Amino acid sequence: MLELRPNCEHCRKELLPDSAEAMICSFECTYCRDCALERFENVCPSCGGNFQPRPIRPQTALERYPSSQKEVYAPKSQEQVDKMKKLYGGVPPTER
Repeated sequence: MLELRPNCEHCRKELLPDSAEAMICSFECTYCRDCALERFENVCPSCGGNFQPRPIRPQTALERYPSSQKEVYAPKSQEQVDKMKKLYGGVPPTER
């Protein structure tokens, strides 16, 4: 089950469970839309994967399976971002 992390791991923007701004990679790295698509150019700086909108858990399910309250803050250096973009930028996710 997805953790539904409460914030962008890079800029700390709040990402509520119903946020349409939350983006995740296949390892659940969680970033806001601006960081994921603009700053990182759809290349996860941790794993090199691509981003997808994070699913929104229905309110009734949130009561039983609440979102995580643990903030993850692990900003990436420009060097890390540039390294991954150099490796995978312009490469379709299915070919990474």
